[in-house]
Amino acid sequence: MLVPHPSVRPWLEHRVIHSTKDAIGRTRPGLICALLLLVPAAAGGEDLTVADAIRRAWSQNEGLAAASLEARSARERAGAASAARLPTLALSARGVATDEPMMAFGLKLDEARIGAADFDPARLNSPSLIGGVGLGATLTQPLYAGGRLSAGAAAARAQADAGASVLQRRRQEMALSVTEAYFGAEVAAQGLGFAADVLAHARETERFLRERSAQGLVLESEVARATAFRAQAEAQRVAAEQRLASARSALALFAGEEARGARLVTPLEPPPAPPGAGAAEGGGAAERPDVRALKAQAEAARSAVKVAKGTLLPELFAQVSAETMRSALDQGATWVTGVIGARWQLGLSDLRAARASESRADAADAAVRWQERQAAREVEESRRAIEAADARVRSAGEAVAASESARSLRLARHRQGLLPLTEVLDAEAGLAGARALLLQARLEARLARAQLSLALGEPVEGTEP
Repeated sequence: MLVPHPSVRPWLEHRVIHSTKDAIGRTRPGLICALLLLVPAAAGGEDLTVADAIRRAWSQNEGLAAASLEARSARERAGAASAARLPTLALSARGVATDEPMMAFGLKLDEARIGAADFDPARLNSPSLIGGVGLGATLTQPLYAGGRLSAGAAAARAQADAGASVLQRRRQEMALSVTEAYFGAEVAAQGLGFAADVLAHARETERFLRERSAQGLVLESEVARATAFRAQAEAQRVAAEQRLASARSALALFAGEEARGARLVTPLEPPPAPPGAGAAEGGGAAERPDVRALKAQAEAARSAVKVAKGTLLPELFAQVSAETMRSALDQGATWVTGVIGARWQLGLSDLRAARASESRADAADAAVRWQERQAAREVEESRRAIEAADARVRSAGEAVAASESARSLRLARHRQGLLPLTEVLDAEAGLAGARALLLQARLEARLARAQLSLALGEPVEGTEP
């Protein structure tokens, strides 16, 4: 079941009926509507739609920025893994000095300065110290690696896709949080308007009873009671102001300080039809970013199995190198070498690593199946929440209209001396409760649609990055 944003929940969960049971007054047609129009305007500042608030949160949230950088890093790693099948170039440089007989003869031979005198047994057995500087370049091309290179590239690409899907999901979750904060602030503003209406009625009734008391028509106890009601209404208004400030602070946390004083221009009333309402039951949930991320991770795990099994097979490679050894810039030799080789390194740890990778792949597949079931249930629950919230909106609207009429009639009869003050208080309590129910139902109806968008993997409030 959907719940209001934490900044709004205290107001909605407050026992409005008990806190306003002592409020009194008379009906003023159009007062509520006027207050609801004036409260947002009083905030001043620029106009701010819920879509603008979401985009601001996306642009300045550090957590999303970190996730974006991580996704970029995964893409770069995928590119690096794909390049593993390309040739590699190795450059080398060395300086050598030795008088070891075999190495000394070979070094002079590499430098192309062997002469007839170098075959003298005495020089061969006891050569003088010789040295040289060598340079080399080796180009190696993998020919076959047991499929591990292709599988590694596929695993890296899948991980990059998973990172992109995770980033998209986090954006959608952030959009839902901003939506809750945005409409929570609107509800707090409307609650302040209702509190102001109750206070206006309380003050007017206190004034009326004081005049009647001066004429000897009501008891002083009635005036005292009206004064207590007015004081409580003032306290309720102060509390409503504090709740509005807290709700605005929550919105500013997501969308920046400019949102604290902005005019919220997106209406609380939800659109006529929820997003994805025409889709089949559970439709679209399988394409949610979080489900896609798990599928990509499962694909990466299956590719990792191929990598692990590929290490159990030999690898073939071709290699071409060019080297030179010189005792001076104009003295030395250069040669080229071509090799086709094979390597096969096998250990017991490789076998166990392959089995472990298979288990990880099975676990990833199970996680995908579970997430798909959970996503389908979230879609189902969101649709039920929308239906229930819409029904509560209709019922609460009727209750507010009836309660306003009842308050007006009872107040008029009380002024005529036909009803006791308790009847007026009951009408005030009923109206306050109906207003609270209507606000809560409207908020839940709007947030239920946003929750359905998140459950389906669709843009929350239709907002794209």
